[in-house]
Amino acid sequence: MVDLSLDVGGLRLSNPVMPASGTFAEGLGHTIDLNRLGAFVTKTITHEKRTGNPVPRVAEVHSGMLNAIGIPSKGSEYFIRETVPFYRRYAPPLVVSISAPSSDGFARLAAELSQVEGVAGIEANISCPNIEEDGKAFAMHARSTAAVVKALRASTSLPLWVKLTPNTGEIANVARAAQEEGADALVVANTILGMAIDIETRRPKLGNVMGGMSGPAVKPIVVRMVYQCHRAVSIPVIGCGGISTAEDAIEFMLAGARAVQVGTATFVRPTAMIDVLDGLVRYCQRHGLPNLQGLVGAVEDTGFEPFEAMA
Repeated sequence: MVDLSLDVGGLRLSNPVMPASGTFAEGLGHTIDLNRLGAFVTKTITHEKRTGNPVPRVAEVHSGMLNAIGIPSKGSEYFIRETVPFYRRYAPPLVVSISAPSSDGFARLAAELSQVEGVAGIEANISCPNIEEDGKAFAMHARSTAAVVKALRASTSLPLWVKLTPNTGEIANVARAAQEEGADALVVANTILGMAIDIETRRPKLGNVMGGMSGPAVKPIVVRMVYQCHRAVSIPVIGCGGISTAEDAIEFMLAGARAVQVGTATFVRPTAMIDVLDGLVRYCQRHGLPNLQGLVGAVEDTGFEPFEAMA
């Protein structure tokens, strides 16, 4: 009998498979059994209403996609009134992804959601622009990461997952800063900044010019970052980036991820999360494993110490 249940950043999950923020909505319940997921992670919400970026917002590229959605949101009041009740009908814990332009904004939104029945945890998307740092993402640097996580931790007693950006050269330092200020888990990572151009029109394929790249092409980069973060912190790391099969998920676990989020693959194959989950069970059965947690961080490296400059 394979037991896939686990504790991740203050939450007890029935298994380690969950959606990545922005790639999952209530309508998927018509295609898969939502109760089979380890957790729900919502599309990022903001306190205020937002219209998002100009169209086109999505562009297909080799082995992935670019998106510049711009976090459109109907606001926290609508989310609490209309969306949260839907998830109360299901067993997996509800983790709400949030965004704000300032540390105080993050703290206020987290405090508001902490009073809502059915909200089990917060995923802070600190990969968004920070008006206190001239528009740079909070998670680009350890100092700004520490400031926003400190404010969040003071505002909520709910489990706090912090989603990092891959668009930084100091991922390990950022991870340490998040842990030191009270993060319960790290989600590694958001999309990688990219751009595509239509050679016939000579115009960018995205209305916002640049956007975040996701999909299979980013997986080796994010596996490396999960490995670095796992070595840098003691809190759980949740892997996110290019996962579409159980084999991908296991690779992330060997690098140090305790759980995984599936994103772009769901657009291509709506049953992707269930396929990954079923594949994990088969892997355990094939290898005689009672659970997956012995795989976490179990990669057998060469003993080579990675350059600190790459951390």
